Amino acid sequence: MTENMISTEDKFSPDVTLARNDADHCYELRVGGKIAVQCFFLDKPGHVDFTSTETAEGFKGQGLGKVLVHFALDDVVAAGKRIIPTDPFVAPYVRRHEGYKQYVDWPEV
Repeated sequence: MTENMISTEDKFSPDVTLARNDADHCYELRVGGKIAVQCFFLDKPGHVDFTSTETAEGFKGQGLGKVLVHFALDDVVAAGKRIIPTDPFVAPYVRRHEGYKQYVDWPEV
């Protein structure tokens, strides 16, 4: 009988949080309370310029940066601002996701 068995799905609780940290000018993804990824920005009138994304050791290669960038871009769009993807991690993400195209002002090279 399997009535007393617990599946691994029942035990999995990732404890992931996403937030905008205005004091440090970044979006943060935390796992178990630890900062896993930070996406830094400059808040400009009508725009948010994404400047860099950093993933902490032990969290690299898990796709967490993409999750955070998606959250950050959606937050900017919801605030009625435009996206400046200066960050070499954010720029390719925006290019791959056509839904953001109308909200982007590309940085001058």
